[in-house]
Amino acid sequence: MAALIEVILPVFLVIGFGYLAVWKGYFSDAGVDGLMKFTQGFAIPCLLFRAISTLDLGQNFDLALLGSFYIGALAGFLAGLFGGRYLFHRDWEDSVAIGFCCLFSNSLLLGLPITERAYGASALEANYAIIAVHSPFCYAVGITAMEVARNRGGNIASLPGKVLRAMFRNALIVGITLGLIVNIGGIPVPGVMTDALDLMVRAALPAALFGLGGVLYRYRPEGDMRTILYVVAVSLVLHPAIVWGLARFNDLGIDATRSAMLTAAMAPGINAYVFANMYGKARRVAASSVLMGTGLSILTVWCWLYVLP
Repeated sequence: MAALIEVILPVFLVIGFGYLAVWKGYFSDAGVDGLMKFTQGFAIPCLLFRAISTLDLGQNFDLALLGSFYIGALAGFLAGLFGGRYLFHRDWEDSVAIGFCCLFSNSLLLGLPITERAYGASALEANYAIIAVHSPFCYAVGITAMEVARNRGGNIASLPGKVLRAMFRNALIVGITLGLIVNIGGIPVPGVMTDALDLMVRAALPAALFGLGGVLYRYRPEGDMRTILYVVAVSLVLHPAIVWGLARFNDLGIDATRSAMLTAAMAPGINAYVFANMYGKARRVAASSVLMGTGLSILTVWCWLYVLP
């Protein structure tokens, strides 16, 4: 019970305040859009840049850690893709969007604050190693699969260019890439710049959590309930269970296991809806999966915290 009260509920209370503020009309839809544009387009890319530019790449980019997490993520994507196609009889493009919902866990807005509250800021280095690869990996998988589904039997020579263009329109990937360039190149960042970035970083997660609550108010579940519950089950149970098994098989350290497991156990991120909306496919499933998964993860994350060492 202490884990639920001290670790999980404060994060979800901030989300709840955002939900309530929009529901009761104290905060407008336009305000939510502006807040999410600020956090996802500016503040969170700054957070990722700062974290990755100072990360010890040699120590934290552990292939066993990344393999454990991303094999589990890819298994979730395949479960969503083939479940959408063969269990729920959706077309291939809808099925790719459903697979992306199962692939893209909310590593930033939920994974970071819950891991920090559970184990302290020093436990986040493995989270940042996962996050550095997360958006590029997920968008590469999702966009490639969608473009293949849309161009079956057609010319796929232009596919790599389409994937790269779509990926580098994403501010999160730009922040990650610039952080890696600074880190690998040993490029010094002036103190006045790091102070300014740190001001942005301190605003990133609280503002994004509040904005997420406002976004979730828009996407109340309607229809497609069996498909939505399937996506939630894959995201909250199957993905972390696979990561747990792989972490034990790969003999991951305690800190790496905690970061990988808690990141895998998060609900689908809002990018699941962004991806579905980008292609106009399975939007209702994506939006409702984000909402229901976020709510149900209060209980499932509590259970996973008891499983973790």
